[in-house]
Amino acid sequence: MSDLPERSARRTAKLASLPLSAAGRAASGVGRRLSGQSAQEVSESNRERAAAQLFEVLGTLKGGAMKLGQALSVFEAALPDDIAAPYRDALVKLQEEAPPMPGATVRRVLDEQLGTRWRERFQRFDEQPTAAASIGQVHRGTWHDGREVAVKIQYPGAGPALMADLNQLSRFARLYGMVTPGLDIKPLISEIRERVIDELDYRLEADAQRAFATAFAGDPDFAVPAVVASAPKVVISEWLDGTPLRRIISSGSTAERDRAGELLATLTFAGPARAGYLHADPHPGNYRLLDDGRLGVLDFGAVKSLPDGLPEFIGYCIRLVIERRADEALVALRENGFIQPQISVDAREIVDYLGPILEPLTAPRFRFTRDWLKAEAARLTNPRGPAMRFGRQLNLPPEYLMIHRVFLGSVGVLAQLGAEADYGRIVREWLPGFAPPS
Repeated sequence: MSDLPERSARRTAKLASLPLSAAGRAASGVGRRLSGQSAQEVSESNRERAAAQLFEVLGTLKGGAMKLGQALSVFEAALPDDIAAPYRDALVKLQEEAPPMPGATVRRVLDEQLGTRWRERFQRFDEQPTAAASIGQVHRGTWHDGREVAVKIQYPGAGPALMADLNQLSRFARLYGMVTPGLDIKPLISEIRERVIDELDYRLEADAQRAFATAFAGDPDFAVPAVVASAPKVVISEWLDGTPLRRIISSGSTAERDRAGELLATLTFAGPARAGYLHADPHPGNYRLLDDGRLGVLDFGAVKSLPDGLPEFIGYCIRLVIERRADEALVALRENGFIQPQISVDAREIVDYLGPILEPLTAPRFRFTRDWLKAEAARLTNPRGPAMRFGRQLNLPPEYLMIHRVFLGSVGVLAQLGAEADYGRIVREWLPGFAPPS
């Protein structure tokens, strides 16, 4: 634990400062209302201050706090402008930036994982990292055969830090409600906790990356770097140049945005069909747009094994809703555990609830925008609206949780990009059950 930039006690103190400060803001808000400020003015002020502190703390910690920050960052496009605008840059920075490990720690990890003569396997190794994330950082080097490589090294103590952070963060779910009303953070934290063990074993990540690299070898649209070597806490891959997707989001041309969005959407559905895995970490730090127009895909620590592809039920149910076959959709949802037997619902509510979300699949071409996503988020989370009431009656089976989050996260990135494409064509090609039987 001492190898991490923040010692356990200091990390806990930073996280604990979040609810304490929220309580202080609530108390000061009472005084400001007594002094004549409206409840709305006080609420907006508290939300802004809560967001500022939340993003600051998440951005300076690794482990679970950093991972949660990355997961939340893909939903930035759905935040209200008064929250999103001041902190957009802070959220984006969470996707690829964090304080680095000391050089002595890097060398010790490589000694343990690759042997004390590991330098003989490199022509060159840069001790200054090029990127850092939640549980590891990346160094650039030249392999002994001349290939440029990326060396991903796990932070010592990353596992205990992850679990400690996640246990702390789950207690502070109410604070996130101040920043993103309607977003239930506890299931997201629970899911992150459940896949932590797999992510900590870089050999599993290397296996998933090899599967993607094989499935997309020579593909004109995608580039997946080959794995050169791997160990439990180190994975070495071929280096991949390109423009980070966050830069495309901030300053890319319309053509670049559309190209990146179309390929990201394709990967979401084609990955399970071709590689047998769902790439389950759709935040912009994991993608590059190459000069030749391909989408470079990085970081395979978070994947879901789907050897038979995405469940056919998903495509079938989507088609039923689009075709307004409400009664059949209700039967399908019940049979697959999305509506429990004891729950009574009007089948027409299913179409009303899901129909607007599926608009991108029904238009000849659709452009995702922040305004569209914010409107949908407001519709689905309005406590007085019919969508919220119906949504509370739905059940999400555990086997669909990660798929659901990946779909939502991908939509968030597409809205950040403002990307336009024929998304219906992509889904017809790659999602089982969506295309009508021939």
